[in-house]
Amino acid sequence: MNVETGAPLVLQNLQDGVLTLTMNRPKQRNALSRPLMAAMQTALDDAHETKAVKVIVIAGEGPGFCAGHDLREVRSNPVHEFYEVLLKDCSTLMQRIHTVRQPVIARVHGVATAAGCQLVATCDLAVAAPEAQFATPGVNIGLFCNTPMVGISRAVARKQMMRMLLTGELIPAEKALAIGLVSDVADAGKLDEVVYGQASQIASKSPLTLAIGKEAFYRQVEMPLAEAYDYASDVMAMNMGKKDAAEGIDAFIEKREPNWTGE
Repeated sequence: MNVETGAPLVLQNLQDGVLTLTMNRPKQRNALSRPLMAAMQTALDDAHETKAVKVIVIAGEGPGFCAGHDLREVRSNPVHEFYEVLLKDCSTLMQRIHTVRQPVIARVHGVATAAGCQLVATCDLAVAAPEAQFATPGVNIGLFCNTPMVGISRAVARKQMMRMLLTGELIPAEKALAIGLVSDVADAGKLDEVVYGQASQIASKSPLTLAIGKEAFYRQVEMPLAEAYDYASDVMAMNMGKKDAAEGIDAFIEKREPNWTGE
């Protein structure tokens, strides 16, 4: 709960299979306090178990997407043990985005910096408004963005990542698209149209197939090539044996819409 307003730290809206989780600390630019991360973790855990949720959209209330860690919280408890717990909470949240069965789309407006930029990179897809900006600015305050670089460096090429880390400069949305940090930049005024258009398109697919594919993607991408092919072949053979695969193939042959059962 937001102590200033009494409102939930994460607003939730489920419509047509798309669950929007909106970080709700607008005055703090949705800085990732421990309570906010806990609320987001709980929301993702609940969504994972909810069949009605086909796609998850992560958004931010107010003028910015996410400003990273709450630096006032960091300075309020300046002991190593607190830092360890804080960073573990953040790492657990980021990894949950990968392990939740639904595809996750970041809806990015305004600024996404440090752990907020990490959050963007960690989502399966990220759609940015034209005015969105991104940075890993820890170097500017004597705090290298070590944990954000873990998530971002898995999306961005090394030299582009190092430039962000070493300079702390803000980069515009089009640059973020060019280096692979986001998957799309929406036209002006069309952020929701693009985000929810993609979400609706994905939600129309077999949820079982999406869950199988998402898990397989993140596992194989860290494997050596031969091991990745062996693993992916096993997963695809398993997928071929599912009822949804049979239904999808039959629907394609018969030129009709498939009826997914999640089996």
